[in-house]
Amino acid sequence: MSEQNISENKKRVLSCIQPSGMLTLGNYLGALKNWIKMQDEFDCTFAVADLHAITVKQDPAKLKQQILSTYALLLALGLDPEKHTVFIQSHVPEHTALSWLLSCNTQFGEMSRMTQFKDKSAKHPENVNVGLFSYPVLMAADILLYKPDFVPVGADQKQHLEIARDIAVRFNNKYGDVFTIPEPYIPKTGARVMSLQDPSKKMSKSDENPNAWVAILDDRDTIIRKFKRAVTDSDSVVKMSEDKPGISNLITIYSAVTGKTVAEIEKEFEGKGYGEFKLAVGEAVADELAPIKERYEEIIKDKKTLEELYREGSLKAEKVARKTYFKAMKKVGFVL
Repeated sequence: MSEQNISENKKRVLSCIQPSGMLTLGNYLGALKNWIKMQDEFDCTFAVADLHAITVKQDPAKLKQQILSTYALLLALGLDPEKHTVFIQSHVPEHTALSWLLSCNTQFGEMSRMTQFKDKSAKHPENVNVGLFSYPVLMAADILLYKPDFVPVGADQKQHLEIARDIAVRFNNKYGDVFTIPEPYIPKTGARVMSLQDPSKKMSKSDENPNAWVAILDDRDTIIRKFKRAVTDSDSVVKMSEDKPGISNLITIYSAVTGKTVAEIEKEFEGKGYGEFKLAVGEAVADELAPIKERYEEIIKDKKTLEELYREGSLKAEKVARKTYFKAMKKVGFVL
């Protein structure tokens, strides 16, 4: 059986990530580590969703670097551009073109109810632009162009997949069968990583306290230092418990990195203090991320190969996207 036939027999999965600066340990353990595993089971399409980044103000030079850095990091993590499609969203014009068709089949009221628009408007009141309002339609186009069977989603993206499904169903009912209706994909594993300084919040690179989050590309000393400073509680028992959110977060991270169960971790550190445990977590995370950082440094320096890979990825993506887009245009009634 040819590789093409094998690919056709696999279910399709689409995953996108914005180039919004340094990706964190939370991004890695919560989503990206699962992207690597999905490659064996699915026909995967991975995108750097750079068009979404400009809904907030960006420095052009910095944005360009972040796009390249994010693409290089995806390769360093182990995404295989030979077997799957790894591309930059803005290189495929069908994303914005299909977004217009979908916008004309999306209701204003649907967009006004989107919680992320409300949140981002509050954070950036000086720049409440139309793109910020309508970007869930662009996200729907991102998804529907590639006819995926599944889209991995976290709690904060569930609403966007739901609106994409609603738009697709409405379009299909109005014009005929064009889009696959994607299902949410809930990974078997995926840690919800919280802030190291405030375990009531998710780990985020936008946190003003740099000790609250660990970047995938942080060096070993920085990683260990941040874990040593992690907030725990006045107790000294390494045990998973709702009333011990700080230590529970560290147990979750240690489990995700080492593969050990909570029971095994509690037994391993029975009678030992928080200081010893925090050092062990820091070292385990540093060991996990070190090879990724090393591969990233090699990839980002080889600009010629990096460009070849993202150009090839965009060509592969556009081949699929163009077919879906022209089918939608034909159904709507445009002259092709």
